[in-house]
Amino acid sequence: MELFRTASEIREWSRARKRSGKSVGFVPTMGALHAGHASLLREAKNRTDSVVLSIFVNPTQFGPNEDFTKYPRTWDADLETAQREGAMAVFAPGADFYPDGYRTVVQVADWNSFLEGQIRPVHFDGVTSVVAKLFHSVEPDVAVFGQKDAQQALLIRRMVRDLDFGLRLVVAPTVRESDGLALSSRNRYLSPTNRGRAVVLSQALAKAAAAWDHGCRNPSEILALGREELVRDPPDRLDYFALLEPDTLRVLEGETTWRGPALLVIAARYGQTRLIDNAALGEVW
Repeated sequence: MELFRTASEIREWSRARKRSGKSVGFVPTMGALHAGHASLLREAKNRTDSVVLSIFVNPTQFGPNEDFTKYPRTWDADLETAQREGAMAVFAPGADFYPDGYRTVVQVADWNSFLEGQIRPVHFDGVTSVVAKLFHSVEPDVAVFGQKDAQQALLIRRMVRDLDFGLRLVVAPTVRESDGLALSSRNRYLSPTNRGRAVVLSQALAKAAAAWDHGCRNPSEILALGREELVRDPPDRLDYFALLEPDTLRVLEGETTWRGPALLVIAARYGQTRLIDNAALGEVW
């Protein structure tokens, strides 16, 4: 496994692989790898000949009061995971990834200020901009993202289509703990009590998704069933629980019937820790 620090180095490595007839898969991360990230690496390995993992805690997607400085950094363990899961290269750019005077922003208009974007105003512009830079650096044939960050995945999919990146985007299923809690680097911030309480998020999604699986197509009824589950042990704060049309991010509550695919999304806080989760209804990805 090789380590690269600059965009020009990883780009030349990737192009050399392609010249030899090999395909390149890419998994972008901020490190603090867990089993969910490992599953993305395996997905990329199954689909391509050469897998690149990036590790970069991107400052532009954190707001002024968010946890950039506290975000977990587990470099040695991350390299061990990358090696074990078959990554051939790790791209870990430094602060100079954003050169002096950097001013360019890649923005998915309107979508960047909805739900997560409304709560975290700079977040999605930072995500789409850094992912565009990473795609330009690695030039992958396939890029793998996790469904756990569903709104992020939808924005990246829109950006890839709109800007003709010429790669295949794969969204892999969320990996969960045995009790249903979605794996997240931020789970380590939860106290034992809040860790137990947070399971209600996945339970609410599961109850709502079960209604869909049994033929219910009324968005209000689907959401009501999920909310019934949430009130059993409500989070300290519920930021949102919504049903979306995935190609437009239109909120579907208020519709009497919806036949197309839909995405249930939820965000909640336990103490100082904020968690997100989702469930796909139908063929979202």
